[in-house]
Amino acid sequence: MNAVLVEIYSTVIPSAPYIIAAYALLLLVLFVYAFMIMRGTKKAEAQIAVLEEALAEKNAAK
Repeated sequence: MNAVLVEIYSTVIPSAPYIIAAYALLLLVLFVYAFMIMRGTKKAEAQIAVLEEALAEKNAAK
């Protein structure tokens, strides 16, 4: 094997677990963030539906 490649692999491979852990943590954070955004969106949609019902009832009473 080429001496340059041996040197590159010897510096990259020991840090591989840290790189994998960093990517896994990043993906986990992104999934949690997306879940929180989706949950907030559903909650906002439910509140909008309640407000629309109240508005419809108010307009029907007039």
